[in-house]
Amino acid sequence: MKLVRYGARGAEKPGLIDSDGRIRDLSAHVADIAGDVLANLEQLQAIDPASLPLVEGNPRYGACVGQIGKFICIGLNYSDHAAESGMAVPPEPVIFAKYTSAVCGPHDDIIIPRGSEKTDWEVELAFVIGKPGKYIVEADAMNHVAGFCVCNDVSERAYQTERSGQWSKGKSSDNFGPIGPWLVTRDEVANPNDLHMWLKVNGAQMQNGSTNTMVYQIPFLVSYLSQFFTLHPGDVISTGTPPGVGLGMKPPQYLKAGDVVELGIEGLGEQRQICVNDL
Repeated sequence: MKLVRYGARGAEKPGLIDSDGRIRDLSAHVADIAGDVLANLEQLQAIDPASLPLVEGNPRYGACVGQIGKFICIGLNYSDHAAESGMAVPPEPVIFAKYTSAVCGPHDDIIIPRGSEKTDWEVELAFVIGKPGKYIVEADAMNHVAGFCVCNDVSERAYQTERSGQWSKGKSSDNFGPIGPWLVTRDEVANPNDLHMWLKVNGAQMQNGSTNTMVYQIPFLVSYLSQFFTLHPGDVISTGTPPGVGLGMKPPQYLKAGDVVELGIEGLGEQRQICVNDL
């Protein structure tokens, strides 16, 4: 299934994408695409999409998961991206939080923070927890995953690395966490560790990689994270980015108002954002 949330920000409705690519309304069956629903996907899999009301027009896509409890990111998880950032591949995964106030829809504007000169892009594969767990063994890890989606881990590099403290201050500005357009359930993704991913700025190819070059892959990450805290349904984990970010260019290139960012991952859909200044 491809699960979506659509409508005005803060008033999104649950839906799914049918075989013709149209949105079908799930409001009669669930209140939201959130943790309680992701923990019991069988209730949705039993529904015939053709029996659901067709959503007319072209509504806004919201973030594909609602009521997110934790938004966790993995840093430097591609060896070639670590190299372009001038950092070594870490001996254990780098974990940081993206605060949930950053979450937005896949086509919402990227809001460049006031005074920012180093707002950057990062196409990433994110996975969403469907079954709670702690101290999960790696062999059972994928049973805890509900599905996958595209994430743009928008980052302000000066805030991230030049102003002391943790990375989260450079990762959590408003609209720095577009996810979607839809959540693709685990049964429809044959191998999440071998998906083509790409990103363009103003039509120019910046990132062109594959999840098969991740240092720490999804089963390991599920197990690893669960050693430190319980994973809950609806938690979102973004797994890192391949090379081609603005920070790594010579000279570095960063986003400015008016720039258009487009990105996608094989089988998981595409995003498009316009950059605007935060006034």
